[in-house]
Amino acid sequence: MSRHNKKKQPPQLPRAKTMRMKDNHTWNAPKGYKIVVADRGAVSFNVPANWILAKMEPNLELNDKAPPDDNARLSMSFWQTRPGVDWTGLPLAPLLMQSAGDTELEILEQGEIKTSPRTDIELVWMQKRFLDPVEKRDAYTRIAMARGFDVHVLLTFDVWVDDLKKFKHVWDEALRSLQLGRYIEDPTKGPILH
Repeated sequence: MSRHNKKKQPPQLPRAKTMRMKDNHTWNAPKGYKIVVADRGAVSFNVPANWILAKMEPNLELNDKAPPDDNARLSMSFWQTRPGVDWTGLPLAPLLMQSAGDTELEILEQGEIKTSPRTDIELVWMQKRFLDPVEKRDAYTRIAMARGFDVHVLLTFDVWVDDLKKFKHVWDEALRSLQLGRYIEDPTKGPILH
């Protein structure tokens, strides 16, 4: 899945740090999924258990297969803001439009912004269909922006048009499971449950 120039050399994967989970850990993902946790819980969401971490910088990127043989990709970037700021004067929809508008891709179709009914965080998303400049195939990009608990997150999901039905559950579960602003002291134990 390419949004820009694809190189046929093996990707430089980040060095992973493996940590043994404590026997009484509290992490729990739905069957067939694993939990992605960034910055000790500032952002977390679920992805299929067989997806791989393709890169960590400048944004976290998870793929169904190792690039360049991947067919779907979920990218995430986030930033924390000063506690106590009232963001009601800066709605997410215009921020999403601004973030989604900065592209060199040939956009073939753009959907409307959808607002999530969630009550714990603000979340909006949209879909665009574009022509992949390398593969010359139609692809979708879905872009979500969420905010809550002094965290803003941008999720981007890229998938070939032909594969959307196969991978739609990945997007749906990522948005459903998205959590913001938690702090987990010991990642090998998980969140404290009361």
